[in-house]
Amino acid sequence: MIDDEDIDALAARVQVRGRGTGEMAKGRFERVEVAFAEGEARQVTTEVFKDSSRSILAFNDSPDVGFSASLNPYRGCEHGCVYCYARPNHEYLGFSAGLDFETKLFAKMEAPALLRKALSAKNWVPQVIGMSGVTDCYQPIEKELKITQGCLEVMAEFRNPVVVITKNHLVTRDVELLSELARYHCAHVVLSITTLDRELARTMEPRASTPPMRIKAVEILAKAGIPVTVNMAPVIPGLTDHEIPALLKAVAEAGALGANFVMVRLPYGVKDLFSAWLDEHYPLRKQKVLNRIREVRGGKLYDADFSSRMVGEGVYADYVRDIFEKSRAKYGLDRGRHTLSTAHFRKAPEAQLALF
Repeated sequence: MIDDEDIDALAARVQVRGRGTGEMAKGRFERVEVAFAEGEARQVTTEVFKDSSRSILAFNDSPDVGFSASLNPYRGCEHGCVYCYARPNHEYLGFSAGLDFETKLFAKMEAPALLRKALSAKNWVPQVIGMSGVTDCYQPIEKELKITQGCLEVMAEFRNPVVVITKNHLVTRDVELLSELARYHCAHVVLSITTLDRELARTMEPRASTPPMRIKAVEILAKAGIPVTVNMAPVIPGLTDHEIPALLKAVAEAGALGANFVMVRLPYGVKDLFSAWLDEHYPLRKQKVLNRIREVRGGKLYDADFSSRMVGEGVYADYVRDIFEKSRAKYGLDRGRHTLSTAHFRKAPEAQLALF
């Protein structure tokens, strides 16, 4: 376990190498807006704070998510993906959805203990737990804090099924734990890969693993017998949609069992951050990209309707879906959804002994 002093030391030496945005967008609930002088934002370092949450599982009833229980070991995400739909969650903490989201991180150090308590409860109904929904459980600080690893150890003790969603090659560090869970049909890893273009990835998701490293992670997990699929999440019309066939070919060759996609989602201030990013990196494509997004979002940059928010709607959305489905079939990535099992769930040994 890493104490508060260790967290302070870690935060002090994690230096900025690249950020998804330099914007300190005003939060929905704030009256004050912070602005940086030109170049100043590039000097911001990552800060890690201890999160004092007393529960670790969140539940949702969204019909398009795929699991109702989720576990987020961190708040915020250092990957810095400029398009991330989770950025506005930081505004509830009084921080910006912009630079704060990727530089002011909260670590839930008690997550493994809280998870063990939740799974030991008499009213716990074994079910799939998703890691994660509004952060990446394998973002860079996980390498030292090992909170996700601790949670997977608890999952293995209880044999509770888990879906891990990540953009980081670091997931391969825990291949033995995931293999143990997979023996009981209790593990499924989803690698999120948006592009094969390293330069685009470097600016769009600067601290996530490079596309080749993510594909290598697919290969390592598949060879270890761990069910692994790929999400092209998000597909950005006018920017990455042309890569669909090549990307699916690459992940199929690496051993992925299946593939899905999510259309880019730009809620609240994320649409402004993304627009500013296009101005900086792809000014000549900006209007084409934004117009295509509006085309699949009913004329807006974001639509929260459950029936369409993941895949979009309209002629261009149909075109993207058609290309994806044909490519998925061509490369054998349409073999159905992988099903996890709760049949092997057990109370952990220490929980069982406590009964006597």
